[in-house]
Amino acid sequence: MNYILFDGAVRNALLPLTYTKPVADLRIGILTIREKWEKQLETTTTTVTEEYLEEKYPMVEMDENVMINASFLPTANLINTIKNLKENQAIFKNDEVIAFYSKESQETIDFNNFYQIEFEDEIIQIKNTWDLFSYNDKAIQADFELLTKNRKSQPIPENIQTLNSENIFIEEGANLNFCVLNAIDGPIYIGENTNIMEGSLIRGPFAMCNNSVVKMGAKIYGGTTIGPFCKVGGEVNNSILSGYSNKGHDGFLGNSVLGEWCNIGADSNNSNLKNNYSEVRLWSYETDSFAKTGLQFCGLIMGDHSKCAINTMFNTGTIIGVSTNIYGSNFPRNFIPSFSWGGAAGFTTYQLNKASETAKLVYKRKNLVFDKKEERILKHVFEITEKYRNY
Repeated sequence: MNYILFDGAVRNALLPLTYTKPVADLRIGILTIREKWEKQLETTTTTVTEEYLEEKYPMVEMDENVMINASFLPTANLINTIKNLKENQAIFKNDEVIAFYSKESQETIDFNNFYQIEFEDEIIQIKNTWDLFSYNDKAIQADFELLTKNRKSQPIPENIQTLNSENIFIEEGANLNFCVLNAIDGPIYIGENTNIMEGSLIRGPFAMCNNSVVKMGAKIYGGTTIGPFCKVGGEVNNSILSGYSNKGHDGFLGNSVLGEWCNIGADSNNSNLKNNYSEVRLWSYETDSFAKTGLQFCGLIMGDHSKCAINTMFNTGTIIGVSTNIYGSNFPRNFIPSFSWGGAAGFTTYQLNKASETAKLVYKRKNLVFDKKEERILKHVFEITEKYRNY
């Protein structure tokens, strides 16, 4: 069977993270959403997404296809239900379609002509950017069970201290020295070729993906994911670094999500709680206004390729777009459009050619190529976000 992941109705609610990738390629837990589906379906998937992303994320459509809403995280029961779908059957959770099987083109689908199956089990759906960190502890637990089932961890080094060591899994090539791993409140997963330096204190649920580094003396609390090829130091709580991003120095990051290719300067901090303890509101790209989150703790959402200088301060509930460069004293405003350059004293436009030059250099450091496909995506994001840059 051919499985295709589609963005669904929530795509715009997940901006700026989905400016540069489909919903399926967001990371929550240990794996991306796509990786979760592919591992449990035991096959590859393709994507229905925005037209400007199709060159990098193409769709492969066959005579028979099962379309899956990528905002839902798979469970064993859901996978079983999907694999048993017959033609013109659809799975729903309340009024939202999870998956459907059809030989028709997706443009002509009418669910009134489908046999509708209501999925009764609890299931996580990522509807908003803040859902990523809010559900991250549960996602880490689910991915941990998926990845470690019937497998044996590498031996825990004798020079580190652990609590609940049976809930710790270390992949091949990981290097750990004189650190503390506390897995009482949730599992700890240490990926391949990672390095946890001496003096680090880590509480589960915690996920560290391949080729990442936790630097000396770091303090990392539960519900945190460090994506592949990241460097992390200082204090981190209930946050996701999607991949190829660095927060390598002292400073606090809490209840936050960083996209890919981001960098947080030394001694930078974000607030995750308002002084009056009231509900946090975040900028919504759907309404072009600030929306209630229902959360008391909510920090920073940063799109791909964005960076901040040393000693940057972010207010509670700050949204930062793609390819921004933030610096200066005092708090910048809590919605910073894509391709902005500046801080509390004011912003100018970060010109596309300069942003692309920086991206090429950053990719080169990881032995990767910022190719024409990536350039075209960045160019499109620059164009469609121009309306926000009214400095």
